Amino acid sequence: MNLTKIAIKRDRVTFALMVVVIIMGITTYGNLSRDDMPPYTVRVATIVSDFPGANPERIEQLVSKNIEETVQELPEVKKVTSQSRTGLSVVTVTLKDEVKPEELQDVWDSLRRKLEGMQNLPDGVIPDLNDDDVGVVYGVMVGLLSNDFSDEELEQTAKKLRDDLITLPDSAKVELNGIQEQQILVEFDPVRLGEYGLTVGKLQQQIQATNILDSGGEVSVDDKRLVLEPSGNFEGLDDLARLLIPVGNEGRTLFLGDITTIRQAPISPPQALVRVNGKRAVALSISLKKGANIVTMGKMVDDRIAYYNQTLPLGMEAIRLASLDVHVQKSINDFTGNLIQSITVVLLVMLVFLGLRTGLVVAALIPMVTIMTLLLMGVVDMGLNQVTLAALIMALGMMVDNGIVVSESMLVKLQAEESRMAAASATTDELGIPLLISTLTTSAAFLAFYLAETDMGDIVGPLFVVISLALLSSWILALTVIPLLGYHFIQIKKTTSKKQSIFDRLRDVYLKVLPLALRIRLIFVIGMLLLFVLSLKGFGLVPFIFFPDSDRNLITLDINLPLGSKIETTQSVTEAIDAYIRKELLVNPERQHGVVDWSAYIGEGPQSYDLGYTADEANSSYAHMLINTSHGDDNQMVIDNLSSFCFQQFPDADIRANRLNQGGGGTPVEIRIQGESPDQLFQLAAQVKSRLREIPGTRNISDDWGPS
Repeated sequence: MNLTKIAIKRDRVTFALMVVVIIMGITTYGNLSRDDMPPYTVRVATIVSDFPGANPERIEQLVSKNIEETVQELPEVKKVTSQSRTGLSVVTVTLKDEVKPEELQDVWDSLRRKLEGMQNLPDGVIPDLNDDDVGVVYGVMVGLLSNDFSDEELEQTAKKLRDDLITLPDSAKVELNGIQEQQILVEFDPVRLGEYGLTVGKLQQQIQATNILDSGGEVSVDDKRLVLEPSGNFEGLDDLARLLIPVGNEGRTLFLGDITTIRQAPISPPQALVRVNGKRAVALSISLKKGANIVTMGKMVDDRIAYYNQTLPLGMEAIRLASLDVHVQKSINDFTGNLIQSITVVLLVMLVFLGLRTGLVVAALIPMVTIMTLLLMGVVDMGLNQVTLAALIMALGMMVDNGIVVSESMLVKLQAEESRMAAASATTDELGIPLLISTLTTSAAFLAFYLAETDMGDIVGPLFVVISLALLSSWILALTVIPLLGYHFIQIKKTTSKKQSIFDRLRDVYLKVLPLALRIRLIFVIGMLLLFVLSLKGFGLVPFIFFPDSDRNLITLDINLPLGSKIETTQSVTEAIDAYIRKELLVNPERQHGVVDWSAYIGEGPQSYDLGYTADEANSSYAHMLINTSHGDDNQMVIDNLSSFCFQQFPDADIRANRLNQGGGGTPVEIRIQGESPDQLFQLAAQVKSRLREIPGTRNISDDWGPS
């Protein structure tokens, strides 16, 4: 069966099918999911344990080591690491790559049961396994900021916004950062309490005896079961103030509010703070549902922000903090631009070498293959992201090869005065299998990405799928649509002119060079080998970067003060940086390039707003800043200015300004030093860091013990 003959003889059916494919492809394109990176399997979880008041050495000996030993009992565990800080143990568990996605929950449940059964931990230490939110990216972030309202008013408004944003069709979760936990303070004068024969212990007993939060049990009455709920628990500050306190031995009572001052206040010192453009704020981070469209969600969030700013009280404002959707849309626009450029270049090249009609036939292959590929991507449930767009861009240069070969072969046969049907049929008979083998060989070059059983395999695996779909689509269309278009549109002009074409001239040059190469074949082969060796040498000068830094107009600033620094000290550092940005970098009518807006997360980082960032546990000496610049080209200028300012003003702090990493976070080179003596480890680490600083090109050299 010859597909080409069928396509030409049933040309109306062929054109109708192409119209259907084009309509379905365009429709599918509008419905494809859009995100920054492909979905991937996260095999990492953390176990967090609080042990207030214990120093790092005690944490390591009594908590971290015991948890590590329990974790290593699981056969699926690949690696276990831990950090022991003052009052906190963080154990990170990485599973083997062989663990399948459907098996992950069973493994984590097994680990959770082991942790719950541990008997060798200090009293009050309860290990908490965090495996739910790892790998979730909160690509859209909104800030609610104000200096004119109290923390409680800001929090209540932020919760209303959260309840509204979670109703968006594409939003999965909405998390809040910067909420100040409240506490009830009962303040008193010990001397006055003594006058009534009261002590702190007696007050505490009376409050605990009245504020009953436990279940009252159940009572069976006939065929019904009634739940007993104890009364007396406090609903508010007024209830607590009206608590009757026995005084003396005569049965007298007083209201608690008459002998104490009762008020609600934020926990001091605060655990975490958020500032946006130098103002107090609450951050709302929104994650995307699986298979949803982040661009569509971003537009909906923009509409909600515009509505909020019309209805919020005067002095309260909502703005965007992170906009992954804008970056994804920019990537799609760049691909569209590359597609148009490819069609134009192919058309011009074909116009010069093969003529206008042949050029139009080949150039038509690019949009048809692209649309057919998008249709097939929808069939296999693969959306648009950085990797699939990169695969489509890579395929643009390869998808025209089949069309060029087929159309050029038809052209040669037509010039030999074969009939159009015979030329088309003979061309596909000769080239169908070789072109298929060539297509499969090119696809196989990317097969290793797809077969890799690692996180990076999940991320870059779609390269193989998309390129294979594009090249197979190109092969199918080259055997059907291209011969059909050539059958109807390619024309051969008979000419008696003896004027040489460019191909004739190239052929003449080739025929002169070929005999010379054959006469000095040994020298020619040696020359080719030398050129090959030289190319390998030149290839070594090309920088090896698996994923380049992101070109988003967003940079980060990590602030690490000496461990144990108060959160108030960290806040003062961020306020100084706020003032510098406002004065020297903020975009205004006189300054067109610089910082548009910024947000600071003090004591605890934000939710994971990018694949390359993962929030650490709360730490009073740590702050993280997100800085939106006027353009991606301005990132380096802002980074240089901030790095210079921070180095001069805060020499004892480890402050790093960086672009975002694509394809995951981490440092390019890490060195682990193991041993039993902390003092000796500290000395060796200092020596290694000193030697590393002598290597040209190294920067941001630090250790995980933090600045000291």
